Amino acid sequence: MSEQESSLPLYPGIDPANIHIVTDTVSAAFAHRHLSQASVLGFDTETKPVFQKGQRHQGPHLIQLATETEAFLFPVVQTVNIDVVKAALEAPHILKVGFGLSDDLRHLKSKLNITTTNVLDLAKALRVNRHQDMGAKAAVAKFFGMQLSKSKKTSTSNWAQQPLTDKQISYAANDAHVALLVYQRWLALQASARNTTVAAAAVPSP
Repeated sequence: MSEQESSLPLYPGIDPANIHIVTDTVSAAFAHRHLSQASVLGFDTETKPVFQKGQRHQGPHLIQLATETEAFLFPVVQTVNIDVVKAALEAPHILKVGFGLSDDLRHLKSKLNITTTNVLDLAKALRVNRHQDMGAKAAVAKFFGMQLSKSKKTSTSNWAQQPLTDKQISYAANDAHVALLVYQRWLALQASARNTTVAAAAVPSP
């Protein structure tokens, strides 16, 4: 983290009351109602890390989808929720946005036979140049002037465990939710820039 980033105020994150862990038919139905009505969703997955050489991971172990107001966490061990995830990720009319999604998409296909459609990888869309993708922390600093907490201890924790810890829940929810907010902010700034250009062009020369 740069000295400039460390001086920024902390990003508050999504309210814990708006984070939902989908583990049964009731919560799955609730998630489906919200997700199916969205035009854009924040998206990410988490996987239990592998520390032994040659050992293959079995992820993803958690799938996160977020609307503007709600974040939904889907533990993959709970098969009741997979149809909801599959419907949202494969829906061509719903844009899925997130950071660094290449591995996520590949593992979703190989493990769960989910072919995710209409995806925008913000790491590439927002990158500074061809060789430097933009991560979530850098994007939050750029677009919101805040510092996104990304604990390595939490990111490399056991995402296959049940139940998840409060820190895991918050970390995972914010990964998906902040992607959506960054995307919306990026679009708003682009629209503002276009409007400014149009307005300037409309001013008659003296």
